[in-house]
Amino acid sequence: MKDTRPRTAEGKTLWHFTMSLDGFVAGPGHDMSWMADDMTARDGLTEEYTSTTGAVLGGRSGYDALPGARPYGDWDGPVFVLTHHPEDAEPAAGITFLSCDVTEALRIAKEAAGDKNVEVFSPTIGAQLLERGLVDEIDLHIAPVLLGDGIRLFHNPGGAPLQLRHVGQDEPRAVVNVRYRPA
Repeated sequence: MKDTRPRTAEGKTLWHFTMSLDGFVAGPGHDMSWMADDMTARDGLTEEYTSTTGAVLGGRSGYDALPGARPYGDWDGPVFVLTHHPEDAEPAAGITFLSCDVTEALRIAKEAAGDKNVEVFSPTIGAQLLERGLVDEIDLHIAPVLLGDGIRLFHNPGGAPLQLRHVGQDEPRAVVNVRYRPA
């Protein structure tokens, strides 16, 4: 049986992305134009995220590709951008640039989020937090597109496989079946 209840704000750390079927979260140069307007999500999904997200933690490369961009359109919570060079970042309202360890950046974001969730919008930061055991869930939306190149969700050449459990499923280790046709 599937857990169809709406997501809840439980102070979780969510590594959250829309991903192409072949595992890319952005095209080359952080291109996001492949996320076409005709891609649809389950009714109410955006509203669930806007009501449960307390803070966002992202990386500098993604920010530089879309400076000042806000998740979910009009969501107005705090966004933290982790960078080695905050002094040359293009400032924007509601954006705080951090230059610290990833664990400290998450602590700051969690404090700002209160009892709501922190969403991590960075493959690099997400992987570092995952390595430290600080990701509660990986939240993916698989888009019906093959990019063939770009920025992977998880890039760990030579590393050991990381086993996951499917949340809300009777059989959490079952394979997820996805079936598409070329458009």
